[in-house]
Amino acid sequence: MFKRPHFTEYVMARLVTIAVTLFVIFSIIAWLVVEDTKARLSVIILLAAAFAIFIYAIYRGAKRMQNELMTINRYLKNIEKIDKIDYKVHFFTQEFEEINQNLIKVLKKAKKREDIKQRYNAKLKLKNKQRADMLSAIAHEFRNPIAAIMGYAQTLVEDPDIPKSLHDKFLGKIYNNGNKIESLLARLILWNKFESKETTLHKSRFDLCMLADEVGRSLEERYHGRSVIIEGEGCIVEADRTLMEVLLKNLIENALKYSDEEVRVVIDHGRVCVIDKGVGIKEKDIEKVTKKFYRSGTHNWDNSMGLGLSIAKTILELHGSELEIESSIGEGSQFCFTI
Repeated sequence: MFKRPHFTEYVMARLVTIAVTLFVIFSIIAWLVVEDTKARLSVIILLAAAFAIFIYAIYRGAKRMQNELMTINRYLKNIEKIDKIDYKVHFFTQEFEEINQNLIKVLKKAKKREDIKQRYNAKLKLKNKQRADMLSAIAHEFRNPIAAIMGYAQTLVEDPDIPKSLHDKFLGKIYNNGNKIESLLARLILWNKFESKETTLHKSRFDLCMLADEVGRSLEERYHGRSVIIEGEGCIVEADRTLMEVLLKNLIENALKYSDEEVRVVIDHGRVCVIDKGVGIKEKDIEKVTKKFYRSGTHNWDNSMGLGLSIAKTILELHGSELEIESSIGEGSQFCFTI
């Protein structure tokens, strides 16, 4: 297979051919023109020396150009592997210097595209993991209420003579589990809106204390025997009432789930604190509890797919506020925000 010559080989082959031809021509002319034999030899030797110096000078220049071309070729060959151009090359022609500068630009663009690609792949992996976590959480959260509904319904169908008190109790269980499924679906829909950036605020003026009292009463009906105490009065705010209701419900219900005593909601000049005396949160877990799908294995928290506090955090961010969490293991927690 024919192998192409290197740059220096190509230049030298052409140059030597031309130089030898010229040397022979000039030597013949000198031999014919100069009569003295010694003078002829001197002229021919000088011609040979001149051509040799000329060839050597061209060889050095061609070799230098070949080295620079090889350096540029190394860049191009390893453009996806090298992080930066660190070869210390001093180009002696403007054209090679411009090629080097353009090569640096190409390398920077290539690395930038590679960084973007890596970030995109990392983001895609995270999204896939979140999707898998969400499906797992949905399956986990929906399994129990669906199983309960099917169990109670099957009992009612198979035993038409069941006592009325037990019949009504089973219907109540079915209704409560249906409400739980509806609540889970509503939370998923809201989370999806947050993820797709489709949520817009519809602000209005309302009494935050009255809203907290309404939410507290509705949760007391769901959590029989539990108390939600609202401390504060006459706190008028301008916010999205629907989202504020979701926020208060998530925080208060979270406190009811993980404590056995009363839950206090203290409202003072737009600052709201939901306080419980429950199991508390480890210091290393405080920053994690507001992340999507996060669950604490220590206390086996049922946080409705791990979205409750994440939704609360997002609602506050939409209102230009943030969720402040203070907690001690065995003493309880308080979740505060200012609106």
